[in-house]
Amino acid sequence: MERIGADVEQQLSRFDAQGAMPRIVAAWTDAVGAEVSRNAWPARVARDGTLHVNTSSSVWAFELGQLAPKILERLRTELGGQAPAALRFAPGHLPEPPSPTSDATATVPRSASADSVRRAATLAAGIADEDLRKQVERAVSLGLSNRTDDRSL
Repeated sequence: MERIGADVEQQLSRFDAQGAMPRIVAAWTDAVGAEVSRNAWPARVARDGTLHVNTSSSVWAFELGQLAPKILERLRTELGGQAPAALRFAPGHLPEPPSPTSDATATVPRSASADSVRRAATLAAGIADEDLRKQVERAVSLGLSNRTDDRSL
């Protein structure tokens, strides 16, 4: 099976500067850094080759406007001949930040103590359906293991 990325890029390049957007977006964070990319994101390339960048506020737009020559230089380093001709910053819509999916945010499966398992089995003993009884035992044992107060059932 062939990848279609090169064909798609070739077709997009027919639209002058608009075809550069995927490469600009891919290089943006490396060129400007994580902090700037959280507050400014490429929006579109105009017909004259100017990259319009949306910012989170007018303060960011002003500051980045002052840094435009340096950012443009970095983009040229990253993109070579595909870099935009100029930069224009204005407040606008930014993409949603990615949701955290790191191992640090993952929940650790809980386990019940032996005492909680015994107590849960006693409490669920009256349930006739075996599958339901096992599910209730597990839920109750986990709940009993995580109790932080002295309330009784």
